[in-house]
Amino acid sequence: MNYYEYTPNEKLRIHTFPEMTEEWLDFIVACRTGKPHDYDIVEGPMADDTIYNYVQGFIDGKFSRAAFWELARFKYPTHQISFHTARSLATLKFLGVKEYEE
Repeated sequence: MNYYEYTPNEKLRIHTFPEMTEEWLDFIVACRTGKPHDYDIVEGPMADDTIYNYVQGFIDGKFSRAAFWELARFKYPTHQISFHTARSLATLKFLGVKEYEE
């Protein structure tokens, strides 16, 4: 696994979602339907395969927003930091590689 160090930069546009919220869902739907955003870095809950399927079902109109939240409320997504621009990637420093031990 590769390891990196992130050096914060106040010039970057960073948006953080502390948890899955209506704003988070709207952002995920917008991204999944091709709407651009102007953030360099987005941090927050990651829509894993299960949650992504719920998002896609909501996008496709298979179920309502309320149904999405009913399905998603028992899922605990992992945390993600997503780098969207070259400027944001420039804040990363490669530290090395660590092999998994079995």
